[in-house]
Amino acid sequence: MYRALIAELKQETATFNPALSRYEDFRVHFGDEILAAYEETQTELAGAIDVFRADGRIELIPTMAADAVSGGPVATTDLDRLLGEFADSIRKKHEVDGAYICFHGAMAGEEEGDPEGRVLSEIREILGERPIVVSLDLHAVVTDRLIKAADILVPYHSYPHTDHYQTGERAAHNLIRLLDKRVRPTSVRVRLPMLVRGDELITSTGRFGDAIRMCEEIEQSDGGLAAGVIIGNAFTDVPDLQSNVLVTTDNNLDRAQREADRISRFMWENRELFQAELTPLDEAIRLAEDTEGLTVFSDAADATASGAAGDSNAILKGLIESEFSGIALVPIVDANAVNAAGESGIGTNIQLALGGTRDPGRFKPITVNAYVKSLYDGRFQYENGTEARGGHTAVVVVSRIHVLVTEHPIYVVGRKVFQSHGLEPRDFDLVVVKSPNGFRTWYESIAAQIISVDVPGSTSANLKSLPYEHCVRPIFPLDDNVPSPFE
Repeated sequence: MYRALIAELKQETATFNPALSRYEDFRVHFGDEILAAYEETQTELAGAIDVFRADGRIELIPTMAADAVSGGPVATTDLDRLLGEFADSIRKKHEVDGAYICFHGAMAGEEEGDPEGRVLSEIREILGERPIVVSLDLHAVVTDRLIKAADILVPYHSYPHTDHYQTGERAAHNLIRLLDKRVRPTSVRVRLPMLVRGDELITSTGRFGDAIRMCEEIEQSDGGLAAGVIIGNAFTDVPDLQSNVLVTTDNNLDRAQREADRISRFMWENRELFQAELTPLDEAIRLAEDTEGLTVFSDAADATASGAAGDSNAILKGLIESEFSGIALVPIVDANAVNAAGESGIGTNIQLALGGTRDPGRFKPITVNAYVKSLYDGRFQYENGTEARGGHTAVVVVSRIHVLVTEHPIYVVGRKVFQSHGLEPRDFDLVVVKSPNGFRTWYESIAAQIISVDVPGSTSANLKSLPYEHCVRPIFPLDDNVPSPFE
């Protein structure tokens, strides 16, 4: 029998979002609570748990799992608490044979630019030479500390992300190989000075998918353990932000280098394709007016899925000013407005100030006359089976616009966020999602058209609009004539 430790620490940080993340923003589970919370979900932990149990030789040792909706930098004291509790939970159960750690990989604090690398280095000291396998989002920021402390890094292979569970399975199989001493990992990392966005990143249809299929072929071949293209989260402005290709083989460093170079050259040669095409708001509204059926606006600039504050009222304001004739559905994060709606009560008319409470440098509140349609506690399940905690939630109607107002940021990606609050996206002419591409999994089948709208925000795909200070420079597309990494 082997004793396999499992743990998770996940948040994707947008450093351009001024609203700090706090400890209480994280869902935190300890010990066996982890199994109850994640079993039968479509998550990495669930995938790993199922593989370990199917093996029949693995005793699960759950320690701590903490995850939060993407957001602004984690406040220093809160980050220190999180990392301290995470390391301590592992220290208390250190008598194990190996560990599987689930990270997102793009967390950042007010001062700490590499929380995962920091805590994984501490975990390596705790566990010594015992194997550690880490799974990562393909938007992770890869650092030297992270690479040094892990035996194998296993990244997602899909965008939009539909392979959380499968990534956990891949990670677990690699840990079992290490526990059985059947493999000797040899890893290569190639740095690429590029930040990428846009539809070509959709792995089922875009050019990025060709690179990912190269990675999958490596993993499916004899001696291939893990491979991925980790493009980083363009909004986590830290010194290591750039794209990376990672390849891990079984005791074959030369092959790992050849494969990593091949995939890296492909990505670099296609870099011009990896930029987002955005539509100005007034044009997007006109297109929606002229469309029969559902139009979906992607407000990637204020994407809570990418770490933005969620309080943008830019599209709401544009719809009101243009007197959009259809029925629209717009989400917004505004605790003050929710509280005012709750005090007024269901069925009442109220004057509300909406938006601009979390990112006031970009957005100012707009005053609207609203009808309070319904109130909720904000607890529901996302499509993957995990729990959302939006806090007090109100649905208010402004003219023909239904506004879902939440106290806390939540993922506005799938349809359940709306359906759980009495709103069926199919019933609307226009739905706004706070996601760059992840929403497509649930909306492509019902939308007549999808439009990526060019509006302000801390996670704008218009990367040159953001105030980068720390990422690798020069870097494409922020700088001109970026030297090739292969020269």
